[in-house]
Amino acid sequence: MSLLSVSDLSIEYATPQGYVRAVDRVSFDLDEGEVLGIAGESGCGKTTAALSLLRILPKSAKVKGSVMFNHEDVLTMEDSRLRQYRWKDVSLVPQSSMNAFDPVITIGAQILEAIRIHEKVEKSAAWDRAGDLLESVGINRNRLRHYPHEFSGGMRQRAAIAMALSLSPKVVILDEPTTALDVVTQRQILNLLRRLRSRLKVSFIFITHDLSILGELSDRIIVMYAGRIAEIGKTQRIVNSPSHPYTKALFSSVLPVQGPLPVVKPISGLPPNLASLPSGCRFHPRCPFAFERCSLEEPKLVKIDDDTEASCFLLER
Repeated sequence: MSLLSVSDLSIEYATPQGYVRAVDRVSFDLDEGEVLGIAGESGCGKTTAALSLLRILPKSAKVKGSVMFNHEDVLTMEDSRLRQYRWKDVSLVPQSSMNAFDPVITIGAQILEAIRIHEKVEKSAAWDRAGDLLESVGINRNRLRHYPHEFSGGMRQRAAIAMALSLSPKVVILDEPTTALDVVTQRQILNLLRRLRSRLKVSFIFITHDLSILGELSDRIIVMYAGRIAEIGKTQRIVNSPSHPYTKALFSSVLPVQGPLPVVKPISGLPPNLASLPSGCRFHPRCPFAFERCSLEEPKLVKIDDDTEASCFLLER
């Protein structure tokens, strides 16, 4: 059953040159207990789309479409309901969350504040819960009175995840949670997320540019390019047999962990300027399979099988 349903989501930012559309007619569902991965190059709109689910975009942003959570449209929620929705229903582990803590307040006090702002809980009970949360992510509760600078990068990341779980939300958005971490610490974070998912039955939206991580953790993957969905489907289907030329190019640029070292095939060119998008398919200037129609018309998502859709004219044949 869909817990979160996004339909025709479009987001524009005001710039000196006029409004620029960072997310363009994006639709997807998130089921209970599911891990949905969103991948793509920097600037493709994945973070903007995720932040819109909590309505924490800049005031200059213009948002269209709908974000339905349990039959309520988040985009039209009253402030009082929105305040309850944030953190209690859907929470966020932001990008660069290792540096998101206030450096002059202890970790425990910051988790405590998140709990007591939203719930009427005695300080001692909230403090005990903060200790339980730290222990749930593998940090001893005696570290509650320590400051952020006394935590390693991996510990701060785990503490940020603990804070996001402080009110038992149904959905947690993780924006690049393994960026800037070494490989060993990345592995610890992934194992932690697996345990939390199994124990808490929470749904995750996992945003990253690292396709190898999504292949391990997610149930479904959305691949975005220049604000639009290029491909969406079950993880194993997309990993083993990608349909869109952009998805294929992304996987071709990833080195395998085992076996002989292949020739790396980087994607030629650069992502387009959103203020000056190419005509037709947005990927056609970089696509080795492009033909005349690609520069004239914009492709729509085509159903490949029961679980997969991709936007490419080649798939219509």
